[in-house]
Amino acid sequence: MARLAVAAGVVLALAFMPEYGFGLGKVFDGSLDSPGVLQLLAICLVFAGLALTYDLLFGFTGLLSFGHALYFAVGVYVCDIAITRWHWSFWTAVAFTAAVGLVLPVVLGSVSLRVGGIAFAMVTLAFAQAGAILVQKNPRRWTGGEEGLGYDFERVPQTFVGILNTKHLYWLALGYAALVGVVAWWATRSSPGHVWQAIRENERRVEVLGLRPFPYKLLAFVLGSFLATLGGIVYMLCVGGASPDVTTASFTLALLVMVVIGGTGTLWGPLLGGALYTYLDRRLGDVGGSHAIHQLPGVLRVPLSQPLFLLGVLFILIVFFLPGGIAGLATRGRAGGRALRRLEAALRPARGGA
Repeated sequence: MARLAVAAGVVLALAFMPEYGFGLGKVFDGSLDSPGVLQLLAICLVFAGLALTYDLLFGFTGLLSFGHALYFAVGVYVCDIAITRWHWSFWTAVAFTAAVGLVLPVVLGSVSLRVGGIAFAMVTLAFAQAGAILVQKNPRRWTGGEEGLGYDFERVPQTFVGILNTKHLYWLALGYAALVGVVAWWATRSSPGHVWQAIRENERRVEVLGLRPFPYKLLAFVLGSFLATLGGIVYMLCVGGASPDVTTASFTLALLVMVVIGGTGTLWGPLLGGALYTYLDRRLGDVGGSHAIHQLPGVLRVPLSQPLFLLGVLFILIVFFLPGGIAGLATRGRAGGRALRRLEAALRPARGGA
């Protein structure tokens, strides 16, 4: 109950973010209630929720998928095409996209999960690459190819359109991250959730106990992919359309990095890792182009001006020194506290005898 109270308090504090009129110095370019900052925070929240959807597969079930970007891209592109090219109403487009985001992982997951390990990763990568090629080919000029596709703002609820309504997009992204958190919390504590974690530890032992791992793995695959599709819809609204960046294999690798940074097999770790990675990915470019960096010698200026280099160094440091991710710090702290209490309890009789 204490953890739920803390989580509810964090969500409540974040919900009032658009009402905060102060800034945080160099952290953001402007006050917390400015449209630019709110949009950045909204995107961070979307990727926080998206990282947790990937952790349902990788962290809790042990499924290393290289195609998770496909289902996020389905949310981005299908909804955008439906309202912009097919001229559907917004809510009809959302319902259709959600249906695709549910049926597609059932079909592709049924095929991909026939194999395991690295073969599963390669099959999911192949499906994701097929989706990326389809976007690049721009069939019937639906996807916009390399240029992407901006949405028809006249068919989107006006509460999500315009700079002055950025706070509504922020609240929508916060609602998405909170929804993923609640669903993940409920799912991982359910009976299938316990089986997921058993499959992650030893799939053969699950089979020996008389359970078929395939339906449970398919359930995790479909749930994570469906939630990712919902995130794609929210992201499309936040950025004003679709771009082919969300279809690449490197996009899924970025999700893997987010989960590892935050802590695999945890709930709040991927949320924090997704938000932190997204923030750094967008802010380090400004740091690399700053006057202070340009004054450094070339041997330092060149690598420090590359955001991906800095993110790579951060990832390596966390893997080496924080193998459990950011969430592992809290676990280590609790474990250390318990060890100290056990040591004190063991020494107390000896001290009394002395």
